[in-house]
Amino acid sequence: MATSRISCHHDRTFIIDTDTTALIVIDMQRDFFADETGAFEGAMMDVVPRVESLLETCRAAGLAIVHTREGYASDMSDVSPFRESLGYVGRDGPFGRFLVRGEHGHDFLDSVRPLPGETVIDKPGFDGFFATDLDQVLRNAGVRHLILAGVTTQCCVHSTLRSAVDRGYWCLTVADCCAALDPDLHDAALQLIAGEGHLFGWIADLADVDAGLRVLGRTTYYV
Repeated sequence: MATSRISCHHDRTFIIDTDTTALIVIDMQRDFFADETGAFEGAMMDVVPRVESLLETCRAAGLAIVHTREGYASDMSDVSPFRESLGYVGRDGPFGRFLVRGEHGHDFLDSVRPLPGETVIDKPGFDGFFATDLDQVLRNAGVRHLILAGVTTQCCVHSTLRSAVDRGYWCLTVADCCAALDPDLHDAALQLIAGEGHLFGWIADLADVDAGLRVLGRTTYYV
């Protein structure tokens, strides 16, 4: 059995087996990255090339790839009254109504678009497991370990992570492949993951994950 050790934060290690591990790329959608003029120039854009690299590495290693995409019906029928009261969904944006399915902004950034055969989970909420078949898709594929990346760290990434942990998945969050509009919220979310003896799993950086997966190719990894 080929093995490798990737340095995680706080000297933790995480087990990866290509047959039982999936990369979950969370909400890399135009609406989350464009400013009010439609320009992709915000601070969160820094994470995009790192997510591209992570995708490339995980694809080469033969991991299952899942992309989540937050979005809501055009008639707002699946938007909770609370969320609607915040004006979070459906407001006018540079690419149409914000996070409404079918609008240009709802779709993925071109550079991290899913490849044919990769799973896309459309979710009407922050949590990738909420009102979706994500859990069944993963279990049918024999997946028990998850690598998480995407945006935003404190919201959809953290919501999906917590739900995954409650369902018994072993989770690794790739810190520099996640981002938030407010860097302080990104840092706070990572602190919550690491708190109480890593209650919400493991944390690593792209360089560490990349090094371990690239060395071993399509085989078994201990990270």
